[in-house]
Amino acid sequence: MKILIMGLSGSGKTFLSKLLQKELSCAWYNADNLREMANDWDFSNEGRKRQSFRMKSLADFEKENGRLVICDFICPTKEAREIFDADYCIWMDTIKESNYKDTDKIFEEPKKFNLKISSWDQYSPSQVASLIRDV
Repeated sequence: MKILIMGLSGSGKTFLSKLLQKELSCAWYNADNLREMANDWDFSNEGRKRQSFRMKSLADFEKENGRLVICDFICPTKEAREIFDADYCIWMDTIKESNYKDTDKIFEEPKKFNLKISSWDQYSPSQVASLIRDV
């Protein structure tokens, strides 16, 4: 299963991913780490699409090998989310603005998601893991 944890920069995607990875004992890919390894800090529309394909490729590999995988990245547009094609989507809607105004400007609130987290006291990581396991 491919789990996407998406939302604005600073919304808690990586924090939740770290905790969920331990709860679920699964693979985890963080977009910032992948951009650093690829030496690709292009945030143009093409760069964002390339990053979505990169994340999809890694997640598909894990899924095809029978592993659960978490990917956390902003995934700001409907197109980026369609490229990634998550089996389970968690929207971290804990902030309304990030430090990156260009990203805020293009961010499209998702219409399709499995779980929306609006505040940190809404769910514990173990509750989120339980919801994922129930799918």
